Amino acid sequence: IKLNYSDKELSSKTGLLIDPYFSSTKISWILDNIEGARDKAVKGELAFGTIDTFLIWRLTNGKSHYTDATNASRTNLFNIHNQTWDEDLLKLFKVPISVLPEVKNSADNFGSIDISVLGETIPILSVIGDQQAAAVGQNCFGRGDIKGTYGTGCFLMVNTKETPVTIKEGLLTTVGYRLNNQTSYALEGSIYSCGNIIQWLRDKMKFFSSSADSEAFIEKNGESNNVKFLPAFNGLGTPYWNSDVRAGFSGITQNSSKEDMITAAFKSICYQTKDIITILESNGILINSLLVDGGMTANKSFLQILSDSLQKEIAKPSNTESTALGACIVCQIADGVAIEEIKTLIESKYRSNSKLNNFYKKDYADWKMFIDSSLN
Repeated sequence: IKLNYSDKELSSKTGLLIDPYFSSTKISWILDNIEGARDKAVKGELAFGTIDTFLIWRLTNGKSHYTDATNASRTNLFNIHNQTWDEDLLKLFKVPISVLPEVKNSADNFGSIDISVLGETIPILSVIGDQQAAAVGQNCFGRGDIKGTYGTGCFLMVNTKETPVTIKEGLLTTVGYRLNNQTSYALEGSIYSCGNIIQWLRDKMKFFSSSADSEAFIEKNGESNNVKFLPAFNGLGTPYWNSDVRAGFSGITQNSSKEDMITAAFKSICYQTKDIITILESNGILINSLLVDGGMTANKSFLQILSDSLQKEIAKPSNTESTALGACIVCQIADGVAIEEIKTLIESKYRSNSKLNNFYKKDYADWKMFIDSSLN
């Protein structure tokens, strides 16, 4: 799909970039390439929605066609400033508004689960995007509060409250949540490959038998004998936004070991996090502590390397299923619970070793040179 439209123009409305990661180009392709799709769309016989909309539709037996502001803000069709589907973007991507769901608050009435599904009607009061839910689950309600979810990919999200902040270095501006018709915005950094790197080392490279075993192979001081890893199985996200580059190691010699390669892979995840936090701080958003969740946070050695490479405190909550917890909290808010009553219980904190600061500064700079040379 060729568009006579710049990233800057689109970003000014949606906070996003022109990228196949988002919904708009996919909808446009389907309507142009699937026989009969556009005719059905024009006639009102076709409906679009992100996964939340689809689930609501099915659970309510077709009675509700809704989404919330956080999910709408990921389509590249939603104007995050006036909180409506944008007419110019709908024309640009040739998407009829009739296919789009109604956009509601994150805590709202989305209808009720049909009695045929569970034998009774249950109201649906909470709908919120994956990473936004994790931020709510981590109690990131204050300006500058930041969380990082380390799952298959990694997503960092920082709350900017009522101000949609634009950063030119490739971070996305999005809706953090919308409660009581009040929108809080967020900046997001997306790392495509994270836990799937560890799965690859386990399943394809056979370096260890379980993900938990990887911890024993990580060099605690971060030394990887000059081996570096390009973490790009599916391209690179923030701040590179390159879908074409692919993964690889650099610096392997006859002296390189399994430990070197595993440590380099884990460091690449830490360094992508450092990319994002460096950009935030260079734009005046100071980060003292990073709240983390997701499956990879079970790895204590990884969290210590993360702390040392960032030179930041890492805080891990007692409940690392922050996305599910966040959706539950939004439901509580819909039921009248005040935000001030919500707390996050911290299980453990990791503090950086200042003696390793110079090592990581140089190692990170070398890794950046490797990434830049791979992209160019």
